[in-house]
Amino acid sequence: MIKIDQLSKAFGNTLAVNNLTLNIEKGELFSFLGPNGAGKTTTIKMMVGLMTPSSGTVSMGNFDMKSEAQAAKAIIGYVPDTAFLYQHLTGSELMTMVGQLYSMDRKTILREQDKLSERLYMGEWLGNRISGYSQGMKQRLAFASAFLHHPEILVVDEPMVGLDPKTARIVKDMLKERSHAGVTIFISTHNLNVAEELSDRIAIINKGKLLGVGTVDSFQSVSGEQENLEDRFLRIVEEEEANGG
Repeated sequence: MIKIDQLSKAFGNTLAVNNLTLNIEKGELFSFLGPNGAGKTTTIKMMVGLMTPSSGTVSMGNFDMKSEAQAAKAIIGYVPDTAFLYQHLTGSELMTMVGQLYSMDRKTILREQDKLSERLYMGEWLGNRISGYSQGMKQRLAFASAFLHHPEILVVDEPMVGLDPKTARIVKDMLKERSHAGVTIFISTHNLNVAEELSDRIAIINKGKLLGVGTVDSFQSVSGEQENLEDRFLRIVEEEEANGG
C-alpha cells in the first residue's frame, strides 16, 4: 500500500534521508522511530508530496507521488507534527473546507463532522474560531480533518502532541479501529510506549539511514536479556553510532 524505494533527500552537503526502502501493507499500523534529526519528518513530507526527493520514489496505494500526485493525495489523510490551521475560521468551517477539497458533498461532510465531533468531544467549541483553541483542541481538529474523507492511507507525525490522556486513548482506539478496517497507517513518533502499544511493525532510522525493520518482538537483545522497546531502540542507535554510522 505504501512503497518507498531508494528514497534520498539532500540539503546541500547534508543527506537527511539516505537510500530508504520500505514496503508497508494494506491495513498495517507501522511506526517510524528515530532520534531528533534522524530524517523522520523529511521522509513524511516526501511521502505526502510536500517535498521533492533528491532521488528514489514514493508510491501511495497504486499512485506514484511524483507523476500521479493528485490521485495519491486524494487517498491520504495527513496529520503533521505542527498542524497549520486557518486561525480565522471556526473548526466547523475548516472541516467543511477540507471535505470540499476531497469532493465530498455538504450532507456527507456534516454527517461525518457530527460523528467525529462526538467521538473527539469537539461539540462545545467546534463553532469557535481556531485562534482561540488550545494545542490539544487543534490536534483533535487536525485528526478529525484527516479522518473526515475516510482515507485509505493515514500518515501521522507525532500523534499525541498536546493531547490529554483521555483524548490520547480515544485517538489510539480510532487508529486501531481504522487499521483493522484496512486503512494503512504510518506513524512517526518519539513516544516509544505508543509505538509498542499500537504497531504491527516498526522501523528505526538514524542520520537518514534505516537501521532495522520488524515487529516489536523481533528487536531482541544480542545478549538474550529481556528488553522493552525503549531499551532496544537506544541499544540499536548507540551501536550504530559507535560503529561510525
